[in-house]
Amino acid sequence: MPQDYAKALKWYRLAAQQGNAVAQYDLGVMYYKGQGVPQDYAKALKWNRLAAQQGLAAAQNNLGGMYYKGQGEPQDYAKALKWFRLAAKQGYAMAQVNLGVMYRDGHGVPQDYAKAVKWFRLAAQQGYAVAQFNLGNMYRIGHGVPQDYSEAVKWYRLAAQQGDADAQGNLGVMYTRGLGVPQNYVAAYKWHALAKGAAKPANNAYKHASANMAVLAPLMTPAQIAQAKQEASAWWAAHHKGG
Repeated sequence: MPQDYAKALKWYRLAAQQGNAVAQYDLGVMYYKGQGVPQDYAKALKWNRLAAQQGLAAAQNNLGGMYYKGQGEPQDYAKALKWFRLAAKQGYAMAQVNLGVMYRDGHGVPQDYAKAVKWFRLAAQQGYAVAQFNLGNMYRIGHGVPQDYSEAVKWYRLAAQQGDADAQGNLGVMYTRGLGVPQNYVAAYKWHALAKGAAKPANNAYKHASANMAVLAPLMTPAQIAQAKQEASAWWAAHHKGG
């Protein structure tokens, strides 16, 4: 049937008013995004809180995010931490990443790189690309773990294979500099081209990829650039079958 936010809202509301946690969460998402109703963070917070109090991890994560950003209520890192932790302990990967970010940046808690790595790793092991990228960064810099370029490449590659533009760009940098992998300008150019294709023009990943390709081009032969572009096109086609 045709997409109809107003009708979706009607049925979610009926179920939510009967205490259905998933419907409460979905209703909160619609208020958060302004789908079928004017965007209203206060109402989004209300419905996410009702679902979160019933133990729904996705709602707990959303509620944490709203407290983290100060949406619907004043910013409160302590409350954000509380709800992220509840969802993270249920294995919700996005909340595990959010908890890792709070420990990494020292928001609401003393900065603790080891705990950040712990939470990033739990989400990364579930295959969550954003977590894999963040874990790669921790290994590249040596925060919370001994610096290990090979391990950084491993996690960047896992995220890059899922189409994460930031990870693709960082993998390109590792190939450019020969960190954790043999220096390879063709592979570097390929990953930067993929990062540029995956990111939006306003995104930093797009800008960095464009700049890095411009740096690499004078160091490569026309044949190498053509090979890199062909490999990028082949990768894209293989990972985006059917559009």
